[in-house]
Amino acid sequence: MKKQLALTGALALGLSLGTMAQNPVQVKYANTITAEDLTEYLTFLASDEMKGRDTGSPEGLIAANYLADFYKDLGLTGPVDGKYFQAVPLVSTKFENVSLQVGKNKLVENEDYVFIGDGNLKKAAKSELVFLGLANDENLAKVDVTGKLVGIWAVGERSNGLVSKVMDAGAAGIVIVSMEGQANFDRIANRYKTLSGKGRIGFEKEVEQRPIFMVSSDKMGELFETSVEELKEAAKSNPEAIASQKVKYQVEKSSTPVEAYNVLGFLEGTDKKEEVLVISSHYDHVGVSSTGEVFNGADDDGSGTVSVMEIAQAFATAAKEGHKPRRSILFLNVTGEEKGLLGSQYYSENPIFPIANTVNNINIDMVGRIDYEYQDAENKDYVYVIGSEMLSTDLKKINEYNNITYTDLILDYRYDAEDDPNRFYYRSDHYNFAKFDIPVIFFFNGVHDDYHQVTDTVDKIEFPLMTKRAQLIFHTAWDLANRENRTRVDGTNTRGER
Repeated sequence: MKKQLALTGALALGLSLGTMAQNPVQVKYANTITAEDLTEYLTFLASDEMKGRDTGSPEGLIAANYLADFYKDLGLTGPVDGKYFQAVPLVSTKFENVSLQVGKNKLVENEDYVFIGDGNLKKAAKSELVFLGLANDENLAKVDVTGKLVGIWAVGERSNGLVSKVMDAGAAGIVIVSMEGQANFDRIANRYKTLSGKGRIGFEKEVEQRPIFMVSSDKMGELFETSVEELKEAAKSNPEAIASQKVKYQVEKSSTPVEAYNVLGFLEGTDKKEEVLVISSHYDHVGVSSTGEVFNGADDDGSGTVSVMEIAQAFATAAKEGHKPRRSILFLNVTGEEKGLLGSQYYSENPIFPIANTVNNINIDMVGRIDYEYQDAENKDYVYVIGSEMLSTDLKKINEYNNITYTDLILDYRYDAEDDPNRFYYRSDHYNFAKFDIPVIFFFNGVHDDYHQVTDTVDKIEFPLMTKRAQLIFHTAWDLANRENRTRVDGTNTRGER
């Protein structure tokens, strides 16, 4: 039934029965994507010597040059004034002399609290810490937050507008109380401790005096000299019943420029060369811990990066043998994904080729492993497909047609939903294209125990399965680059945000 529906969709797109058989030319070049090549490239990029390819690090620049040299050797064009690099103007921001004292309790950074806000206070500020609990209008009417640090309940490090609501009410700063338990807070604090001293990478911006700290619910109870249960009860109806505490805090900020680049290889098309298909991955990872452990990032996103390399090689070989694509193809390896999708944001806002001429983005982020859902499955030949019909009703059908015709993977759509609690659609580089109404497909293998751990190493990559996934992506890209009409933008989730 699944195959029949996809075939019906393919026919609806104007494909004749004569095209349903495999294209021998297309298959020939898909078969140049091999596990041997993928292994060779990934063994280098995810080696200990590459020290986790942190954004702006010397090793990150080595990786960028490795990719640029690869594209040059393939005969691809450097589209940035003849070069393969797009400079991304990032800075490294460090928050130093961060302190938080409540009453007589001098809290320890990255143990008792983490600093997640912004600010630059050369002199320690003194105020009160008040408990608001739920950041709603009812509680804001009960508790005077003006000029004070304000304790609010929230889930995780992102407070979904709650911080802005309280700051707009006149608060001097926020203390977020994690509702996810002590163990989860300890995990977050340990991550901040591991990466301490490295600075936060981002675009330069004016300082916002938004001192925002995060503590566990247990610690918040200690600070207010009460129990977590009493805090939870007060959060529901009477936050003003929790007595305020004297507080003293400080944070100093400094920023230094970071040398970081997106890497681009360009293959010009023929009769539709003004239209551009973008195939992307991020080549950075998170570097080395403060204790010297390497985050190799073999799956995240070494796997996607070497897949882009092999797909580029397949298209370049086809072009040399007289089979250039009708549309142009941009192979784009972005920096700063791990710091907040920064490289893809910069490209989408400063495109080398007009966004209006960008027909699709195929993004490949983590395609080398088997996740929790499939680790015990009889058939492990799967890939998660995300976003393929968010903006275009054509794109999903095109991908399914090519899968049925060439690769026969399980296409799993469980994360392809606006209400997916993991929010994977918003968490990789395709999203910065979707924001401009460019139809996207995000290929993904799901999360496993080694995600963002020092154990994400090459020896755990499933190279035969990764090869098959990369071949599917090649076939879909070949189709998108050569079909008569670009995919329509007619989906319900326009601008990637609904």
